[in-house]
Amino acid sequence: MVIDGRTVKLGAFPISIDSAALDKLSRTPEVLERAKQIRADLGDPERVVLGVDRLDYTKGIDVRLRAFEELLAEGRVHADKTIMVQLATPSRERVEHYQKMRADIEQSVGRINGEYARVGFPAVHYLHQSLPRHELVAFFVAADAMLVTPLRDGMNLVAKEYVACRHDNGGALVLSEFAGAALELKDALLVNPHDTDGVKNALYEAITMDRDEGRKRMRALRRQVLAHDVDRWARTFLDTLGLPPSEKAGR
Repeated sequence: MVIDGRTVKLGAFPISIDSAALDKLSRTPEVLERAKQIRADLGDPERVVLGVDRLDYTKGIDVRLRAFEELLAEGRVHADKTIMVQLATPSRERVEHYQKMRADIEQSVGRINGEYARVGFPAVHYLHQSLPRHELVAFFVAADAMLVTPLRDGMNLVAKEYVACRHDNGGALVLSEFAGAALELKDALLVNPHDTDGVKNALYEAITMDRDEGRKRMRALRRQVLAHDVDRWARTFLDTLGLPPSEKAGR
């Protein structure tokens, strides 16, 4: 399209991550040992379900807590075998709406633990804090299922980070269809976060999935994430702009 003598192009360039660096970090002895320790600290459950988000009302943290609680109530999962970990990075701490949201989430965690936990063994482990990069990667390695359930999201790079860290082709990703990453990560278990039953059933499928089927899905996800990394994103963007090599090198 030409506007006022200028060529204008419109394109979609899904941003990505340094997937090779995360893959490399996830293989280090320190991270592998820490992942084992995390599972031991959780009581060596059969399955660990993980959520990692900025504390924001769009991220659907309440959705996954409700889905997990209903699975416990129905007896489809048991707190002595399946543990949920929710990591929530502090956000907008002084805004009243976010203060209420944090209180509501913590109340939900308390209710679930009050009903289903045993002494010394919570059903839900909730951390309202930021974690160092290597610690976060260890959680990704330790988790059998990752829940990414935003009500709306531009991309959600956490989903891609989890996949990049699963060098063992293990784990399962439950992903909201309203996250931008869903357009690329089609082998995830895609859900509508407004449908609690759908999220609940997808989570149950993720933690009970046949091992071969799970590995097949994760291999496909990893091919996508490792091939379409942040360097490829930048090259594609600059190539579309039609910049000469000299200008690309300087950017």
